[in-house]
Amino acid sequence: MFKSKRIKAIIFSVIVLSMLLAACSAQPQGTGTFAQVPAGRAYAEGKEIFFTHTEASDSGIADKLTNMMKSPVLFVPALADVPESVLANVYVFENGVTGKGPLGFQPDVFDNPPGTDGYSPLRQIILTKWADGVKATEQKSEAEILQAEKDGKLTITKSGVVVNMPFLVWDGGKR
Repeated sequence: MFKSKRIKAIIFSVIVLSMLLAACSAQPQGTGTFAQVPAGRAYAEGKEIFFTHTEASDSGIADKLTNMMKSPVLFVPALADVPESVLANVYVFENGVTGKGPLGFQPDVFDNPPGTDGYSPLRQIILTKWADGVKATEQKSEAEILQAEKDGKLTITKSGVVVNMPFLVWDGGKR
């Protein structure tokens, strides 16, 4: 009888332990439906971030981004009418360090990530070009770019194109 009670207690303990472990390992179920979107890699304030492109004010840019990301970027001409005061910047390199940026050079550089004053997913594209004869280096922050511009190493030009580029993953956060 002693063995029988002991076996029952062991079996009961194993069952209870199994149920507890199963309950602890269960993933909480969200209430929403999730979709996958392609992410671009870039920098903001010296840190790696990931973002997506959803709409652009220029049809050529929308097509280029659609082909690059293999996901539709919608042409929304009204984005060009958004006041500059609600736009943040994204620096896109036209030359320099070879990489996976939209023009074949280094990744884009964003200012004002989420959680900072001035954050907006609406970005005005600022074309960034290294001066002839200057050895290009990878830039990871707006401060570095503005210093290089001040030093005459590169030029920046507002393109007039606005792209909706919400962050997906950033230093200290993610969606």
